[in-house]
Parts: sequence; structure tokens; C-alpha cells
Amino acid sequence: MKLYALCDQDMLDAKGVSVEEFVTIAQSHNAEIIQYRNKNADIAFMKQQLIKIRKIYDGFLIVNDAYELVEFCDGVHVGQEDLQAIDQDIVKAVKILRSVITSDKILGISTHNEEEVLQANTMDLNYIGLGAYRGTTTKTDVSTILGDSLDTIAAHSTHLVAAIGGVKLDDTFEHVTYNVIGSGLLV
Repeated sequence: MKLYALCDQDMLDAKGVSVEEFVTIAQSHNAEIIQYRNKNADIAFMKQQLIKIRKIYDGFLIVNDAYELVEFCDGVHVGQEDLQAIDQDIVKAVKILRSVITSDKILGISTHNEEEVLQANTMDLNYIGLGAYRGTTTKTDVSTILGDSLDTIAAHSTHLVAAIGGVKLDDTFEHVTYNVIGSGLLV
């Protein structure tokens, strides 16, 4: 499996780990993608963190939700709720985002079931995140745990699939390209 490292600022703060330390750990595991997620900071702080990561990391750098910072990274990942904040029609929300996030940038969205995966197939995306695979301590609002059905659902995607939520480094899937690991890298 290829590694997609989720660098969550709240997790870093809780564990006393700097963004630079996290990147070093992610690099030691050959992470191809790092996503920076910060649900609480202002844009200026997030921009500083993206610049820090970019200085020491040559792989793909994705920002979570903050599409206004796309110029400082390689793309954006947006969750379903954040898409609905753009437009209640998810397909229209992705079209709006894609008009801002041009085709030279990566665009990914979260999906949680087969219906959302099939809907994502109609969208101009580079990948989908699918999950949660297992329960996780970093996201308390996970309503559906897909477990072993994740790989079956992933088979329906026409986009690359990143398994999200409680995924471990040694988890393997047939139809998943990336394992998304966050706090699991710090153990």
C-alpha cells in the first residue's frame, strides 16, 4: 500500500509533536502524500504550516478544506459537510471548487458509502477518501464504520481511493491505492 499521511494539527498539539517532526516520520515511511488538516486555526497560521512542510517535503502536499490556500500546495481535500457549505448540491459544489482548483491541482473528497462513491464517479476529481475503516480517536463524529466492506465499496470507484479512518500501516486492500495514516505514524 502507498502511504497518505494525515498531519492533523490538533493531534500534533495533543502529542507534543512539531509539524517538522511529523514530516520526518512520514518521510521515513515513504509517504507519497501529506495532507495538512487544521480545523481551528486562522488562514495565516495554516499558510505558515504549509510553507514549513513544503520546505522539507518534496511529495504531494494537500490542504484540508482551506481551498483558498491551494497556491501553497498541490491540492485540496474537502469533506462532505464542507462541500455542502459551498452548495447543498454536492456535484455543483465540486464544479465550483474545480473552477477555483484548476486541473493542474489535485482535488479529493471524502465519501462514506457506495452511494457517495457512485456520485463521486460523475465528478472531476483526482481521488476519493473512503471510510471510516475502523473507529478512530481523532474523529468523534464517525457514524458508519465500513470495516471489510470498504474494499468492496472501493471497487465501484473510477477514481483512486484512499482508505480513511483507523487505517494502519499494515492494512491491505485490493481496490485501495492509499492508506491514510495519522496518529498511527506516531506510535
